Amino acid sequence: MVSKTDDIPASVPNCGSVDFAKEGETPESKETNETNVKDSCPCGHSAAAAVMNGIGGHDQAEEAESKQDSSDHADDGNEQEVIVIQDTGFTVKIQAPGIEPFDLQVSPQEMVQEIHQVLMDREDTCHRTCFSLQLDGNVLDNFAELKSIEGLQEGSLLKVVEEPYTVREARIHVRHIRDLLKSLDPSDAYNGVDCNSLSFLSVFTDGDLGADSGKRKKKGSELEQIDCTPPEHILPGSKERPLMPLQPQNKDWKPLQCLKVLTMSGWNPPPGNRKMHGDLMYLYVVTVEDRHVSITASTRGYYLNQSTTYTFNPKPANPSFLSHSLVELLIQISPAFKRNFTALQKKRVQRHPFERIATPFQVYSWTAPQMDHTMDCVRAEDAYTSRLGYEEHIPGQTREWNEELQTTRELPRKNLPERLLRERAIFKVHSDFAAAATRGAMAVIDGNVMAINPGEETRMQMFIWNNIFFSLGFDVRDHYRELGGDAAAHAAPTNDLNGVRAYSAVDVEGLYTLGTVVVDYRGYRVTAQSIIPGILEREQEQSVIYGSIDFGKTVVSHPKYLELLEKTSRPLKVQRHAVLNEKDVAVELYSSVECKGIIGNDSRHYILDLLRTFPPDLNFLPVEGEELSVESQKQGYPRQHRHRLACLRQELIEAFVEHRYLLFMKMAALQLMQQKANKDGKSVALPESITAEASPEVLEKAPEAAAAASDTATSSESAAMHDKPSSAAAESQTTPAAEHSAVSTATANGTHEPPAPESQNGGCGSSLEDPKSREVVFNACKAVGSISNNSFDIRFNPDIFSPGVRFPEASAEDIRKQQQLLKDAAAFLVSCQIPSLMKDGLDHTALPMDGATLTEALHQRGINVRYLGSVLEFVDKMPAKVQLDHFYRIGITELITRCAKHIFKTYLQGVELSALSAAVSHFLNCFLSSYPDAVAHLPADELVSRKKNRKRRNRVPGAGDNTAWANLTPSELWKSIGTEAHGYYHFTLQCESVDQAVEKYGLQKITLLREISVKAGIQILIKEYNFDSRHKPAFTEEDILNIFPVVKHVNPKASDAFHFFQSGQAKVQQGFLKEGCELINEALNLFNNVYGAMHVEICACLRLLARLNYIMGDHPEALSNQQKAVLMSERVLGIEHPNTIQEYMHLALYCFANGQLSTALKLLYRARYLMLLVCGEDHPEMALLDSNIGLVLHGVMEYDLSLRFLENALSINSKYHGPRSLKVALSHHLVARVYESKAEFRSALQHEKEGYTIYKNQVGEAHEKTKESSEYLKYLTQQAVALQRTMNEIYKNGSNASIVPLKFTAPSMASVLEQLNIINGIIFIPLSQKDLETLKVEVQRRQQLQDSGKSQAQQEGIALAPDDKLPVDD
Repeated sequence: MVSKTDDIPASVPNCGSVDFAKEGETPESKETNETNVKDSCPCGHSAAAAVMNGIGGHDQAEEAESKQDSSDHADDGNEQEVIVIQDTGFTVKIQAPGIEPFDLQVSPQEMVQEIHQVLMDREDTCHRTCFSLQLDGNVLDNFAELKSIEGLQEGSLLKVVEEPYTVREARIHVRHIRDLLKSLDPSDAYNGVDCNSLSFLSVFTDGDLGADSGKRKKKGSELEQIDCTPPEHILPGSKERPLMPLQPQNKDWKPLQCLKVLTMSGWNPPPGNRKMHGDLMYLYVVTVEDRHVSITASTRGYYLNQSTTYTFNPKPANPSFLSHSLVELLIQISPAFKRNFTALQKKRVQRHPFERIATPFQVYSWTAPQMDHTMDCVRAEDAYTSRLGYEEHIPGQTREWNEELQTTRELPRKNLPERLLRERAIFKVHSDFAAAATRGAMAVIDGNVMAINPGEETRMQMFIWNNIFFSLGFDVRDHYRELGGDAAAHAAPTNDLNGVRAYSAVDVEGLYTLGTVVVDYRGYRVTAQSIIPGILEREQEQSVIYGSIDFGKTVVSHPKYLELLEKTSRPLKVQRHAVLNEKDVAVELYSSVECKGIIGNDSRHYILDLLRTFPPDLNFLPVEGEELSVESQKQGYPRQHRHRLACLRQELIEAFVEHRYLLFMKMAALQLMQQKANKDGKSVALPESITAEASPEVLEKAPEAAAAASDTATSSESAAMHDKPSSAAAESQTTPAAEHSAVSTATANGTHEPPAPESQNGGCGSSLEDPKSREVVFNACKAVGSISNNSFDIRFNPDIFSPGVRFPEASAEDIRKQQQLLKDAAAFLVSCQIPSLMKDGLDHTALPMDGATLTEALHQRGINVRYLGSVLEFVDKMPAKVQLDHFYRIGITELITRCAKHIFKTYLQGVELSALSAAVSHFLNCFLSSYPDAVAHLPADELVSRKKNRKRRNRVPGAGDNTAWANLTPSELWKSIGTEAHGYYHFTLQCESVDQAVEKYGLQKITLLREISVKAGIQILIKEYNFDSRHKPAFTEEDILNIFPVVKHVNPKASDAFHFFQSGQAKVQQGFLKEGCELINEALNLFNNVYGAMHVEICACLRLLARLNYIMGDHPEALSNQQKAVLMSERVLGIEHPNTIQEYMHLALYCFANGQLSTALKLLYRARYLMLLVCGEDHPEMALLDSNIGLVLHGVMEYDLSLRFLENALSINSKYHGPRSLKVALSHHLVARVYESKAEFRSALQHEKEGYTIYKNQVGEAHEKTKESSEYLKYLTQQAVALQRTMNEIYKNGSNASIVPLKFTAPSMASVLEQLNIINGIIFIPLSQKDLETLKVEVQRRQQLQDSGKSQAQQEGIALAPDDKLPVDD
């Protein structure tokens, strides 16, 4: 039985076969698109099954059973739905020409198409593309599900029958053969094409992980041969930061050359008379033996013809070697091809599938080696046709992007299979659209697309390419003049994208947004949008029926739009409001005035220009005559910003509303208590009145809130501030994707009352009959600024303080309230969210490692990056500043590189294409090189061509024929960086050159290089750069290899999978590991079903699964899942992303547990190297890494090396956790153990005493940790005394002394592993089977008690953190 996992895992992502209407043009589909849509519906299930086989379990049947148990724990609603997906598989026999029949395991919901994919990937059938599958002589339909085929059952024989070629099939065949020949070649990953990306894990594991680890002899016995010495630059204290090791040499990439040239012949296309002989196209091949041959692709297959380079003779050569596949033909004419092709395919199928599956979105590498440029007909052809995505092998076939994006949204979503199908279609179309838009944007900037308004100046031009509309981020026609000109025009697209993201997450039926992608490339910002049908034929004035096209001077509204937008107003917290139009008539709106509603020719209701979905940020919007609240003013706000489009983030609005909700509950509870105290009587029923309106989620917090509210109402404001951070932090960690559930975290706007404000009384009904309780709620509502008087409901009016927007007199009071609410929100950001971020930084729940993770940490708490300066000032003023050193340093690096990026953007706009590499290298020299007078190398022909250039008026946007860029000097650039930091971030940088910055703030030049390259899309040659030479610049133009686009787009989510994942996490926290494990397995299946095999969320899923496997004692399974997590993280996030570093550390632990010590060390060394490159040695996470390395080295008896790492960990822990922390005590203990092994008892005692003191002071004498430490101290003292006696004996009696042998203990692997588990936050409680049973019964009993009491589930049972950060030592 061949399970798909063994050989052909790449079949998994190609579930794309059916993806969606217009993409149905897959290689084997011969039907029209219409039939496709019809057929593609059932594929929702098929993919799930395919993925289940592909990545999921080992044995279908067993898998399916476990699924059915697991669904019992799912919500009852999902129960029936889940089982639909899992049918047990069966086995069929496949008979292909020329090879023995073989078995293939399939699943009933798979399509015939997927078997095709499998065969095109298998080593022995991979060279066939043009064939049909036949059962008893009947050809199977590619788009039929296997279960719908009559007579197909366990053991059926499917025959592979060769079919005649068409031109299209011949092209597909050549492309497929070329892909097979290039399958080990990393150049596509370096060039950032076709969703290829790099992975280096296999270099460090030598492929010895996973399934075969059991069969191989245990490595534990070979301790002596392991070479543990790390390279010099990895040792603690090393100052050298080389770049070369970032991309180690992968021996598999030494290309096995099969052919010298395979290309289309110049004789194409065949003339008419040859066409009628069945000639489809001609190929030209040069074999490794240097034989030049011309090949005809005909309907019957491939044969040699007699043409040469200069004479056309299409007659078959003798012998002609007619073969159905090109590979069979080449094998006959070239022995080297036969030998190398076979070897290549062997290697290809041995690679882990995750190394070769395409990622959903392109990942770019900022470094690359010098690659040889080879001849490649397919690449050459692709470059000049508008091929977008793999579906169209027919050049020029464009896709109706808007139609595809909107149709997928309209798919039904009543039950799980329908939702999976819908989400999968949305995700697939989306990633295709993002790829197409990126390609188009680059073509626009490179000048390869004709403008639709070619007469206008270049900044004002707009483009249409492949049914996508492109515009540049400049303020054309003074549209943004009052809002900040070009700066506003540059910010608007990202704001708009955030709006699109928010509305698509709410997902209201009948309301449509445009596909939107924002691309930054070569200094230009390009917005790519799908096109509303019919919009190009009309003037904008006619088509807008809702909103305003002139920022609120003229405004219109429409009942249908009000009805649709009303559904979004609660989740997005947008208040219904009226504005005055030019005739002074009030117009009702449910959004900001810029939001336009257009009904397309397809009768769909579109909304666009969502740049003001969220309310303005008053800290950066000074308004005449308005005072901000005291908290904001204290911090120096409001501040002038580049533009007037600064908005609050959605995360901030959510946090603010939740904060206000806690306040509301406290106010109410407080008043109720006072009433109760005044008069014990009727008021018993009052808490329910609040309950009636509160969402259940937040109610759980009510009791705590009430308890905390013992202080008076006024100070409860500050009390709330202290509670808030923790809940916000908890929320931000557990819900990375929760934003997409319509009412994120059961939004604090009570979801129970009827929506219309008038009917709210009815909502609460009887419970508010009592006037006293109504008064309580009324007062509380008033105090927190709720828009309703009798229930908690906070919403914002996004038009407040918009220039040009006027409000009717009648709503003046309301507007005043809204203005106050906005001031409160702005104050909340600086007085609550920033301090809460610092608190999380201090207790290490927020642990950024680089710019990207820092930005993420800010965004999770709703803090915009423009606050970076304030955040850094805040750190600077903290008493515990030292413990946030890493945070400050990463912040400064981020601030400097962002300022440099802003300058680089305008710098690049003035560079013409021929001088690009010279300009970029010059900029990097000015930015990073210590060489004081960096001089630009102007291209030699520059001077010649400038005279001619004058006359051409209409040039591409990037063709400034100036050489102003060459005049930039390092001091000038750093001065501009300082000015920019001050102007944009209101932060004063105390450095005037890169060396001063490095000196003052402890930065690393290599880190600065990585950050600026990633942010600006620069790809540089991987080699050692000498930044510090004062005699020559660090970069030359040869070092700049490429400029990549930086792309922002919406990430569609898999909602059902995410709910499974969350309930799995909850189960695990309650100690139900097995059930949690099953739910998470289920989530993995659903994620795979929606996203294909590669995605960030699948990565998180695999990591948690591996951790659970490990805790439940299944080490090999943990290893296999974690290996997938590492590969996926490398491929989807990047080889040196902080996440990848963490995944490497987890994998090393599981390797060690599996007895693969040398691999564990290699992985830890890799993680340490990456971390040094990304953030340097001085980082709290480095302590954990070094403790891991030190422990493993201790285990292999490399004591001196081990000490270097452990002592470094000790000093880092002392710095970041404070000298009295339990982490430091543990570090002391680890160091003491190594000294003990070295028999240096005095040092051991000294360290253990330190540890003991900490334990005694922190947890008291009686605690087991303190007792353990004191036992160990006694033991060490005895050993020290014994050693001293022996030494005295030797001194006294010389060689004939009678020596008692000393016990020197080499640590056992088990004890090392135990310590490793402790430092990595995995705590095992040693239990016998019987204990486990009783524990389980006990946990269940408590669970029932709790369920009956409806109290919140207590965290019970075995410790395991959901977000992989367990407090180790409390």
